[in-house]
Amino acid sequence: MKTVFFLILAVVTALVAVPLQAEPLTLTATALSDLSGFECLAFGFGGLVGKAQLDAVFTGLKTIFNNQLKATTGDWEKTAMEVPSGGEGEDYAWLSDFPRFRKWVGDKHKKVLEAFKYYVKNEPWETTIRVKRDHIEDDKLGIYRMQAQGAGEAAGELNDLIVDDLKNNAFTETGIDGQYFYDTDHEVNDASVSNKGTVALSSANRAAADASIGVALTAIGTLTDDEGRPLRLVPDMLEVHTAKQATANTLATGDKLDDGTPNPYKGLFTVEVNPGLVSNTQWMVHVTKKTVKPFVVQMRKKPVFVSQTSMENDDVFNKGEYAFGAEARATGFYAFWQLSWGSTGTT
Repeated sequence: MKTVFFLILAVVTALVAVPLQAEPLTLTATALSDLSGFECLAFGFGGLVGKAQLDAVFTGLKTIFNNQLKATTGDWEKTAMEVPSGGEGEDYAWLSDFPRFRKWVGDKHKKVLEAFKYYVKNEPWETTIRVKRDHIEDDKLGIYRMQAQGAGEAAGELNDLIVDDLKNNAFTETGIDGQYFYDTDHEVNDASVSNKGTVALSSANRAAADASIGVALTAIGTLTDDEGRPLRLVPDMLEVHTAKQATANTLATGDKLDDGTPNPYKGLFTVEVNPGLVSNTQWMVHVTKKTVKPFVVQMRKKPVFVSQTSMENDDVFNKGEYAFGAEARATGFYAFWQLSWGSTGTT
């Protein structure tokens, strides 16, 4: 017992003598074995990993993460816009009225918003990667470089994920008028108006093209407001799943349709191929050159790098695992249905 006592005293004395600015004391395997049942002494000082080491490790991972985040660009801005959020959620009652000018005769006409709430609540997003303390001690951090890059890339694609979710659910989720975003009975001036189809996109011949892309372009181009005036909307983008890329390109750029007849739709729109679409038959036509886009990303907190290294955390204390990753708060919602027309492509 005296031997153990003096050994512990010697170790403690050595620790006290180390200046505060120095790196944490590294106890050798021999010293630890001499301590028999007192290995917890070394663990109490963070094992072989000190604060300076952890700071350096996570600063490096954060740099990799941020560089990849900046380098990752998405396609969401082509059909969506981002609006800031200052709280738990936002109310968008103003979206109930499509913005238009009218003649100013007599008292100034004031548009009255519909008596409804269109409240959109922010949602949490995260991606987490765990770093083993043993890997830091053994200088095996190279395995986490790709994971840090992957986390940065995932964070950079957040808006794309949100917008893809909106598009994939647009036939079954409601928009500002209480109808499904793509629906057959939006009410305009006491009449039902449709921005939904079921026909398959086709470039087979003139009749098939007219029945698909022709119907979509005409539907948007002939929309009016509640006073019967044309909205003057010009659809300029055809969005499809990868499976329909060839058909879409034929309609957008081909001189002729599949049967060799002239293509009247050449040059009227661009093609957006979206592998994020769940359905390989769904296709959509959008108006993208207006200030307001058909889809909206509500951003409360952009993706930021976070880490967990406190010894008070259960995973750190019990499992010897640190964590890093990214977190954000955001959500998406539908803006004006008049700016988009969608088909399930199932018939």
